[in-house]
Amino acid sequence: MKLVSFSAADGVVRPGALDEELNLVVDLTSTGCHSALEVIAAGIAEVPRGSGAVTGHRVSDVRLHSPLSNPPRIFAIGLNYREHATESGLTLPDYPVVFFKLQTGIIGPGDAIVLPSNSREPDYEAEMAFVIGKGGFRIPAKVWREHVYGYTIINDVSARDIQRSTTQWSMSKSFPTFCPMGPGIVTADEIANPHNLAIGLSINGEVMQNSRTNQLVFGVPALVEYLSSITPLLPGDIVSTGTPSGVGMGRKPPRWLKNGDTVTVTVEGLGELTNTVVVE
Repeated sequence: MKLVSFSAADGVVRPGALDEELNLVVDLTSTGCHSALEVIAAGIAEVPRGSGAVTGHRVSDVRLHSPLSNPPRIFAIGLNYREHATESGLTLPDYPVVFFKLQTGIIGPGDAIVLPSNSREPDYEAEMAFVIGKGGFRIPAKVWREHVYGYTIINDVSARDIQRSTTQWSMSKSFPTFCPMGPGIVTADEIANPHNLAIGLSINGEVMQNSRTNQLVFGVPALVEYLSSITPLLPGDIVSTGTPSGVGMGRKPPRWLKNGDTVTVTVEGLGELTNTVVVE
């Protein structure tokens, strides 16, 4: 199932299941859940069948929002692709490099990335993220599948000049609109191996990033174990697993985001996330 958040003519945001073959979004409020977070916490991973009323909307009649607008936390992992660490001039970490993106940065597919006036070096980062379903504390890596609800796409937009001004990264990653996400959360049963997916990013049709998730330094099991060894993971927590090489900072000359850019992130099996860029 591909979990989405959508609104129809009345403007109310509801959880839904996107059926791309039928070009429909099925309203999941029939399950008793009124948000994507409630769907995740309930462990609903398939479209309900049976006697209950199920409402479908044509995709052309709805607006898709970020699939999860209110995650408890957004964990992000730095330097988690070997080649990206190299282009950043940094050595591979012995432990996951963890920072946070703030919830207020979340936008959905088609929304505008707004470049702030107090940064001159806005960058892009294609990332695969996983979403926690069943929470837990000190989860062994071997049971990681029991705790992953599904997977989504994040563009970890970053203000590099702000990032370099301090040893802490979270603020440089958390301007409003700096966390594009979506278009949906694909449930874990549909992704047999999250560690061998094609991942890429293009700007105005030009490929900037092109890699596979088999280049991750710390995979999903290791991240589940490490993060939960420190803090209990909660249903709806998002973990964005890092970006491959090809970011704007690593290019010569650097390629920063600019007004009018169209940025598209693709991850195999998860779809395509496209956003435009405007200035503040």
